[in-house]
Amino acid sequence: MQDPTTFREYYPYYLSLHQNKTCRRLHALGQLSTLTLLGYAIVTHTWFLLLVVPFVIYPFAWSGHAFFEKNTPAAFTNPLWAKMSDWLMLKDMLTGKIPL
Repeated sequence: MQDPTTFREYYPYYLSLHQNKTCRRLHALGQLSTLTLLGYAIVTHTWFLLLVVPFVIYPFAWSGHAFFEKNTPAAFTNPLWAKMSDWLMLKDMLTGKIPL
């Protein structure tokens, strides 16, 4: 595939790297853990935790790619669009557009 030049082109490429159900579930678990830590940091006023919130997903996601997808995470080539795609994929999984 040619390098995507727009996010609209990128998202299908991103999904092609997430065909394994276990990998997608690990991404969802990582995103929900991110939201949990964010909520905890806000409620307890533990502001230093906000520094790690953007990185909570990576152990979940990268293990999904290493052990189940057997491919390279999209975050290695386009971190911003990959982060945006993580959230969009979670929304698509929670709304039933993509199997969870």
